[in-house]
Amino acid sequence: MEMDQQIEDAKAGAGASVGTGGGAKVAAKRPSRSGHLMCRAPLWGVAGFLSCAYFAWISFSHVTRSEYDWPHDVWTATTYIVWIVLLAGLAVDTRCLRERLFFGLLVINFVAGCGLTVWRNVPDGDVRLARIGTGALWALAALVSLSTLRGAADSPGNHV
Repeated sequence: MEMDQQIEDAKAGAGASVGTGGGAKVAAKRPSRSGHLMCRAPLWGVAGFLSCAYFAWISFSHVTRSEYDWPHDVWTATTYIVWIVLLAGLAVDTRCLRERLFFGLLVINFVAGCGLTVWRNVPDGDVRLARIGTGALWALAALVSLSTLRGAADSPGNHV
């Protein structure tokens, strides 16, 4: 137990300051993260908008053409799960409220898609409602992604 404490104390001492040869100690600098993933570069907000707008259009075009088929294979379900884990990680990693909302909407959308994938005998009416709902979520996510174009420096109060 005493050895563990010595190791922890040594780590704390090494991380807190760095010796300068003359006996003076200088605080070690750690790279700081802004908590923004998308707000740092407007390209990500534009890409998020275009991608989500495209998926909203796809969802609503399926409804207008009365196309209610849904894939039910293992690879599609696996792909949804990978995206859910990735997007949930991004939502947790950022401290920006706008970005958390954006990634959260995407997670909800992918969870709905995964649910429909594993539900093999889903009625056409339920697929229609799901396509309308997910299309609305895609459209909302597209609008939320535009909110990230304001940039991290413009909105100091958007951290959680």
